[in-house]
Amino acid sequence: MSSEATTGAVASERPHRPHDGWRKWAEIAFFVTPALALMALFVAWPIITAARFSLYDWKGLGPLDDFVGFENYAEVLADDVFRDAVAHNMIIVVGSIIVQLPLGVAIALLLNRKMAGQGVLRTLIFVPYVLAEVIAGVIWFQLLQPEYGLVDALMNGIGLSPPEQGWLGTPEVALWVVLAVLTWKYLGLAVLLFLAGLQGVSEELYEAAQLDGASWWQTQWRISIPLLGPTIRTWCFLSMIGSIQCFDMIWVLTGGGPADATTTMATYLIDEGTNRHNYGIAGAASVVLFAIAFVMALVYQLVVLRRDTKEAAV
Repeated sequence: MSSEATTGAVASERPHRPHDGWRKWAEIAFFVTPALALMALFVAWPIITAARFSLYDWKGLGPLDDFVGFENYAEVLADDVFRDAVAHNMIIVVGSIIVQLPLGVAIALLLNRKMAGQGVLRTLIFVPYVLAEVIAGVIWFQLLQPEYGLVDALMNGIGLSPPEQGWLGTPEVALWVVLAVLTWKYLGLAVLLFLAGLQGVSEELYEAAQLDGASWWQTQWRISIPLLGPTIRTWCFLSMIGSIQCFDMIWVLTGGGPADATTTMATYLIDEGTNRHNYGIAGAASVVLFAIAFVMALVYQLVVLRRDTKEAAV
């Protein structure tokens, strides 16, 4: 019998020690505790604090002694500005998916082909996502300025008339302009994820399709896009959550204006809390925002991502 076989036999006959289980749980606790502590400090505690503030009429000074119960929630839900903000968030959610999904898939399919300058094109598409939201917002704020902005100059140069009050100052078009800027900013993430998903498609499938006489478009439609399903569903989830929490870009571009035309739930609670010092109202709005995001995420997980979760478990 070889030494390897002898060692294996001895190891298999070694009795299970009672403290092995405790050691395993101690190792798990050692690695998990820091993450749980950070979540408790930066996620759980702010939520609890916001929920506590939402039950008081508090202006930011003095103790919390003016208890009003759920009056702040009733005021928030009855506020037309907040209800419009919820509608704007839903428009951004749906609009981002409808616009970015086909564009992202099309660009990813094209960039997945071997071509000259492929790396440069991928970098150029991903650069906007790398930029900080504030920097990107300031850039577009300058580009969209009335009269002397680059966008107006280009439109005047081709004989078209931009909005008289500016792209960001006209209530009828401001939200759609913001949606276009958000598409420019976050399209690179969609392309990057879809390209990563395409790397997992076996070349043998493409070769088999070519042998059967399938064209490039037929190959993409019948093989690439269906196999991108899990990646697309994951990206849609990330896009949905990001759109619900959208704040930075809108705050820099419009501040929620003009006439609350681009107000979102995030800009609403910041305006109520920071600008108007209605921290009770802001707390109630933040709890409502959390509840909406949580319910949408939970429903999406149970309905859309359920199959992917089961396949991963298997």
